[in-house]
Amino acid sequence: MSSPLTIVIVGASLAGAKTAEALREQGFDGRVVLVGAEQHLPYERPPLSKGYLLGSEARDKVFVHPQSWYDDHDVDLRLRTVVTALDRVAHRVTTGAGEELGYDKLVLATGSSPRLLTVPGADLPGVYYLRTLDDSDALKEALQPGARVVVIGGGWIGLETAAAARTAGAEVVVLEYAQQPLLRVLGPQIAPVFAGLHRDHGVDLRVGIEVARLGARDGGMVGEVVLADGTSVPADVVIAGVGITPNTGLAEQSGLTTDDGVLVDAQLRSSDPDVHAVGDVANAFHPYYGRHLRVEHWANALHQPPVASDALLGGNRAYDRLPYFFTDQYDLGMEYTGYAQPDDTVVVRGDLTTRTFIAFWLREGRVTAGMNVNVWDVTKPIKQLITRGRTVDVSRLADADLPLDEV
Repeated sequence: MSSPLTIVIVGASLAGAKTAEALREQGFDGRVVLVGAEQHLPYERPPLSKGYLLGSEARDKVFVHPQSWYDDHDVDLRLRTVVTALDRVAHRVTTGAGEELGYDKLVLATGSSPRLLTVPGADLPGVYYLRTLDDSDALKEALQPGARVVVIGGGWIGLETAAAARTAGAEVVVLEYAQQPLLRVLGPQIAPVFAGLHRDHGVDLRVGIEVARLGARDGGMVGEVVLADGTSVPADVVIAGVGITPNTGLAEQSGLTTDDGVLVDAQLRSSDPDVHAVGDVANAFHPYYGRHLRVEHWANALHQPPVASDALLGGNRAYDRLPYFFTDQYDLGMEYTGYAQPDDTVVVRGDLTTRTFIAFWLREGRVTAGMNVNVWDVTKPIKQLITRGRTVDVSRLADADLPLDEV
């Protein structure tokens, strides 16, 4: 194999580390430089709002590899290093320290950043976001028994941190702008399951809420969240979970094509054939769905790198893996496979009230996505129902007594 001289990976994330790993596994013997802004070795993010935040998962378990792996595989890992500029004509990136790194091929694994609250008082001490390991450490310390925790946003991060706070013994209020948490993702039939879950565990979940400002208490720490109707919600801790934005600054500055992320083809190549993108920042063309999808979940960061590596080394594999994500909240475990649209039809197998069911989304009689809640070992048949692309008998799909393999 003829190896390019240097491949630079910008973003020492799960996606970045897995790209370096895939390059070595696929026989690349050239130089690999992995550049990251954080002080920590590349780590996985799901534990930050799940096991690690809850205290049930050890800190060393979150890291993708130990330092020795990078040394043994001759990966030039540069932490605390911010890439500030990308020159695609000269094939080089510039760091905040002014160092220039030349590349033959470049991978953008720059991830995403939390959307910031824009209301007055959003910069008060005691307002937390959850994206980094340091964020999780700080939040873990703040989630004390009896603390008054207000979560702004009822998405996945908001609900997972709410569950962690309740598990820690905090008093929790969740403020959601929509009429149900996760409404945009799950729709009006399934979203109430998660609303009921949190209310059953003592969360004061308020929907249709608009936040006007945050107020301080004596000492300058955040002390209240003031709603648009003037209601004051006391708060010792405020967690903002109002979405994330892909980190496309380098791509945009260098003239790459972007649209809700870096636009890449099925091989994860950008509009510049020498630049690829993986993970949260990649808006990739999906061969099965026939459209670009940007999936903000762990599975893409884990599974896209081998495909990108193949393309970097001259291959033509397509990333056609179905989107997948999971959540754990209290006694509820969930896996979601596929990609649904808001107007897809929902069919339920099982019991929503006991939170033991599989929900299917259908378009024109074909399954587009499936979500199993407290039902296990069904991901494979759900994938088969989606990828076969055949119309299904809805009555059989909903029949919990019929094995899913027989639908």
